[in-house]
Amino acid sequence: MTVRTRVAPSPTGDPHVGTAYIALFNRCFARQHGGQFILRIEDTDQTRSSDASEQAILESLRWLGLDWDEGPDVGGPHAPYRQSERAGDYRRYAERLIADGHAFKCFRSAEELDQLRADLKERGENRALKPGDLELPADEQQRREDAGDPYVIRMRVPESGRCEIDDMLRGTVELDWSLVDAQILLKSDGMPTYHLANVVDDHLMEITHVIRGEEWLNSAPKHKLLYQYFGWDMPVLCHMPLLRNPDKSKLSKRKNPVSINFYRRMGYLPEAVVNYLGRMGWSMPDERERFTLEDMQAAFDIQRVSLGGPVFDVEKLSWLNGQWLHDLSDEQFLDQLRDWAFNRDYAMRVLPHVKQRVETFGEVVDKAGFCFSGMVAVEEADFQHPKHDAEAMKVWLQFYLWSCEARRDWQRDGLFADAKQLADALEIKIKDFLFPVFVAIAGTSASFSVVDSMELLGPDISRARLRHAIDVLGGVSKKQTKKLEKEWAAIVPAN
Repeated sequence: MTVRTRVAPSPTGDPHVGTAYIALFNRCFARQHGGQFILRIEDTDQTRSSDASEQAILESLRWLGLDWDEGPDVGGPHAPYRQSERAGDYRRYAERLIADGHAFKCFRSAEELDQLRADLKERGENRALKPGDLELPADEQQRREDAGDPYVIRMRVPESGRCEIDDMLRGTVELDWSLVDAQILLKSDGMPTYHLANVVDDHLMEITHVIRGEEWLNSAPKHKLLYQYFGWDMPVLCHMPLLRNPDKSKLSKRKNPVSINFYRRMGYLPEAVVNYLGRMGWSMPDERERFTLEDMQAAFDIQRVSLGGPVFDVEKLSWLNGQWLHDLSDEQFLDQLRDWAFNRDYAMRVLPHVKQRVETFGEVVDKAGFCFSGMVAVEEADFQHPKHDAEAMKVWLQFYLWSCEARRDWQRDGLFADAKQLADALEIKIKDFLFPVFVAIAGTSASFSVVDSMELLGPDISRARLRHAIDVLGGVSKKQTKKLEKEWAAIVPAN
């Protein structure tokens, strides 16, 4: 048997360090066994998926050196490698399940589902919705189908009992069927959910080992059942521990930068990032802290993974990155520095904004230094304004950050439109609204256009600088966040 593993990210946002973490362990496992590593794009969420996000995933994984044997850009014998291009397959398999009695059409509306859940709660039944709750009588189902009502296809699941899941790290895990819902397999728009597409694609692409995050462990019974329904052999499962913030909570952008592009733009070496991700719950047999991707692959043993939630600590990553930097020769250091910020393509984008504002080369660093750095040093005093206090500006920055996070493209006109919309709703001048944004992004209000600056810097660094400014101004508590989220949603209903 040839070992075949895969990573299957969704192109719905920034490339996540969690994706790189799972990709790293899948690639090492495949390489250590002389097998193949596959990249598959799970773009069934058509409203949130984008070509730009897919491209960012490919570029960030390649930057880390985590290349693949088959994928949407390199092809392979099991193409296509985008789920959106395989929609016909999923419908055929969903209809096969209906024909075999393992799935059914569900015409229940959102209101009906809410009522069914409320009824269960009122009766004190702590269980998921089952086919018996959801399936309509044959005549009512036919009436709705004749009327053209939308429907989804759901799988049949047991009402009770236990499901045993074999996991490479955990051994045999028992899960309660009563908590497993009659999962939607095919949505009303004809696109599959993760559960159907994942099983079908893993089978057709001959995946032998599924190494994924432990958040998918509770879904494993559905997947095991689908393999049984189709009469297919199930891949070996391995659920990796989730990356954690230093406070042990699940890694999230509100507490830690999670985009691979952030670390790239901040000036971390790809070798150091891979080294650090490799230490997330795993260690070399000789326990050394520094190792290359090739070292990890040569010594890799999945059984050395610890189930304790590995803590992703940016300070430790920075220390490790420093160790890698210190070992570079002066020439290597200069080459890496030039490639990071002073490469020709990036410099040519910055210079048009600077050259009309300087009279000597000596002024360039002062005027544009923030474009060639990671974070900028700002203090609360930098936000002093003759008409507005720091608390108000903190709220503006938080609103603008949420608008930036919701933005799918990253161009100056859209960034300005978001700012103008918020300024108008808050009944303040756009110049005043942008004042704290200037300080957050450039470290000063005396800079060239802040939306031009943000387009140049990109979303990862721009949003990180906005978050940093909010923290400098005292931060936003959980209680205040809930209140502000409602206010922001009222201003920006489209988001």
